[in-house]
Amino acid sequence: MKRLCYLYLIFSFSLAFTQETYLHCGRLIDSKSGKVLSQMTIVVDSNQIVKVSKGYIEANPSSKTIDLKSKTVMPGLIDMHVHIEGESNPHSYIEPFTLNEADIAFRAVNYAKTTLLAGFTTIRDLGGTGVNTSIRKAIDKGIVDGPRVYSAGKSIATTGGHADPTNGWKQDLMGDPGPDQGVINSIGEARKAVRQRYKNGADVIKITATGGVLSVAKSSSNPQFTIEEIKAICSTANDYGMHVAAHAHGDEGMRRAIIGGVKTIEHGTMMSEATMELMIKKNVYLVPTITAGKAVSENALIPNYYPEIVVPKALEVGPKIQSTFGKAYKKGVKIAFGTDAGVFTHGLNNKEFEYMVEAGMPAMEAIQSATITNANILENNKIGHIKVGNFADIIAVDGNPLKDIKVMSKVSFVMKNGVIYKK
Repeated sequence: MKRLCYLYLIFSFSLAFTQETYLHCGRLIDSKSGKVLSQMTIVVDSNQIVKVSKGYIEANPSSKTIDLKSKTVMPGLIDMHVHIEGESNPHSYIEPFTLNEADIAFRAVNYAKTTLLAGFTTIRDLGGTGVNTSIRKAIDKGIVDGPRVYSAGKSIATTGGHADPTNGWKQDLMGDPGPDQGVINSIGEARKAVRQRYKNGADVIKITATGGVLSVAKSSSNPQFTIEEIKAICSTANDYGMHVAAHAHGDEGMRRAIIGGVKTIEHGTMMSEATMELMIKKNVYLVPTITAGKAVSENALIPNYYPEIVVPKALEVGPKIQSTFGKAYKKGVKIAFGTDAGVFTHGLNNKEFEYMVEAGMPAMEAIQSATITNANILENNKIGHIKVGNFADIIAVDGNPLKDIKVMSKVSFVMKNGVIYKK
């Protein structure tokens, strides 16, 4: 009996000192309805939202209040295309020979925190050395600060294709990378590469369905997988509870990827109207990465920034991404927010909102694409929407983004899982 009384006293004591947080929000974006609610209170307890109410509710004596009455509050943002391990610089192509995994990891920790402070509480990392998966684990354990990470580990390519890690190397260093290194050339190898990524701890699968801009190879747009190989990748990924994202600039590679069963098309530069219609039919999302397109075309004008073989591809592809996005949106293709951060400076992900609106997408829809839309693709109903029971991933920006989308870059408050990282 004494033991029960003792446990009751401990439980009562802990309840008395549980500190809720009351957020008084001047404007609150409901990402599900697309409406802006005014003068709202969000109550957070531990890592969850426990109440969302009209008016400014007075906090309990043991709780704390945060004044966001002059701000626009919304769910933590989700970027579906990030490379957290690196950042574009004139030395990027020599770094595989000069950096150890530990060097990459320490750098990635910095980029992860920068991304979180920019308001992105969740990201999908679409390809690295595998350090991206380790960063996810470190963030989940609270060892380092950063967004919630869905990692693809090492992306999957074909021999000589975009994401073959030995492109441009001297021949005696090239070797013959296989499924373990993310290079496949058959249906069997395609399945093995997916299973290896699952074994390594990946959450999603990334394939490079066409040539790319920044790889040391001639083409930026040729198809690089057969439909059968893509089907094998997608069916195996589905078996293991993962979806597939496909890097694709060229139209034929896009078409094959869509038929093969991918969930998202990244970039979509040369997309035809027929392919847009196919995406609508197959319920495939476009992740536009306009910011990356602008960045590579600007960097290509800097002498010696990229290898000589990359420059014409950057100048050709980069400027087209925004206009293709505008056409796809108007056609009715579903849009998922993603930036390709790492191709440009981490923390500038918010610029994507400006470019999306500039191309014709309403500000509210752009915000929804970075919140509830991406949460649905990730099949995580605890993020992307401020409602009771969801994780307390909440950010605030100065001003009203529906009147001036540029204020999306003015993030003044960041909470992830109930922890305040920026105030």
